[in-house]
Amino acid sequence: MPLQRRLPKRGFTNRFKKEYAVINVDDLNRFSTDAPVDPKALQASGLVKKMRDGIKLLGDGELSSPVVVRIHKASKTAVRKVEAAGGRVELI
Repeated sequence: MPLQRRLPKRGFTNRFKKEYAVINVDDLNRFSTDAPVDPKALQASGLVKKMRDGIKLLGDGELSSPVVVRIHKASKTAVRKVEAAGGRVELI
């Protein structure tokens, strides 16, 4: 009998799990002041290669200029850092 049939099957795999493309606050520094940052702009700049189920903004790094970010999900830390720089986060 083959090895993969002899080993026990364990665990659970969620078939409905959503996978997000991840970017950090530090990556937004390449956009100009008050420039709208949306999924198309992120793909055009090369930050997001594959869209998957959406884009999630994480709070790693610092933001130097205010930007308006339109994304699917954002962590609380990322929202605080963007707002502290004078920008805002809009969830789509």
